[in-house]
Amino acid sequence: MIGWHVNNGKESTPDFYPVGLFRQRFYRPDIISKILYTLDEAKAVQFANDEAGRKQQQVNVAQQLPPVVEILSPQSGMEISDNQITIRYNVRSKEPITNLKVLIDGRPTEKGWNNVPANSSQITVTIPERDCEVSLIAENRFAPSVPAIIRLKWKGKIPNITAENMKPKLYILAVGVTKYANTDFNLGLAAKDANDFVNVMLKQKGGLYRDVEVKLLTNEEATRDNIVDGLEWITKATTSRDVAMIFLSGHGINDNLNRYYFAPHNFNPDGLLRTGVTFSDIKNAVEAIAGKTLFFIDSCHSGNSIGTNKRKDGAVDINGMVNELSSAENGAIVINSSTGKQVSLEDAIWGNGAFTKALVEGLSGEAATANGKITVKSLDFYISERVKEITDGRQTPTTAIPNTVPDFPIAAKF
Repeated sequence: MIGWHVNNGKESTPDFYPVGLFRQRFYRPDIISKILYTLDEAKAVQFANDEAGRKQQQVNVAQQLPPVVEILSPQSGMEISDNQITIRYNVRSKEPITNLKVLIDGRPTEKGWNNVPANSSQITVTIPERDCEVSLIAENRFAPSVPAIIRLKWKGKIPNITAENMKPKLYILAVGVTKYANTDFNLGLAAKDANDFVNVMLKQKGGLYRDVEVKLLTNEEATRDNIVDGLEWITKATTSRDVAMIFLSGHGINDNLNRYYFAPHNFNPDGLLRTGVTFSDIKNAVEAIAGKTLFFIDSCHSGNSIGTNKRKDGAVDINGMVNELSSAENGAIVINSSTGKQVSLEDAIWGNGAFTKALVEGLSGEAATANGKITVKSLDFYISERVKEITDGRQTPTTAIPNTVPDFPIAAKF
């Protein structure tokens, strides 16, 4: 709803560039918080930059616009009988195109085409033998474009495979850290949360999924090396027909530049890059996963001053990571335990953290629709209402769904 409207003359349609495309430069919650005290934009920018050790930068948006891409053919709604289709497109950009991404139902199909000419062109891609959404995203050195999306209806032959083989396979990487090498950082239920999440999803084997494979890392097993190895495992194992779920529960940390880190068992706040799981570790894995990807994150726990940029209430700002992972070009569905201004609550009476209690209940069937399926949106609704109920409104989960990813079932009531 916020962005830049750029006219292209009386005879051409204007362009609109949402501010979200510029998030790497303009996502500055530190400036917003300073404005509330200074009531002066220039002073707030200066104070925030000084505090974070940033250099002052002047940004001319008009000189740093992302590309604009349009799919010329096939038309949205067209019936397709061949899984090899040629997409004709037009892309406009003042800068050379560095990458072109094709996504099927929100997930990447290729590693990308580089050095694409900035004029009308075409590419051939393989689509699944079913109805699907195809998205095209062009990137230049500044930012990615708004995705161009078409919906295609499959009218070709139906693959001659059994109903069981048509089911996807589910891969889960679950990490929960209750006990830290530095016991000052210990939590109460994070490891149990990871175990309970795995156990509820294992019950989906033979139902919605033909198989469920799990890598579970808790406490002493959840070292930085093991978590990074787990991220590599899930990227290699998941195919375009499968579903990947990543569950992280433990401490999260921001550095002075507001970059996010997940704290493994052997975390040392004096060595963030060496001992923390960096946001780039997580992002690179999410980008590389071929199948549908869901990311559950519960890392805004209160107490125990563990980070360098934690607010007095103990909360960690995770909004920047959520925005990035759920952007159209990365395509992950991110379900976060709380907003960026809240802490995640846990209580032995609940048996889990508030977020995981609601998540497990929802996946057990409480979030099921009339047909017994639990979809992304039905789970989102249930978790949101349930967490607010059991925490008396003190915690509000959030779900970010890319506009290129349609709603789909992730579990079935049992």
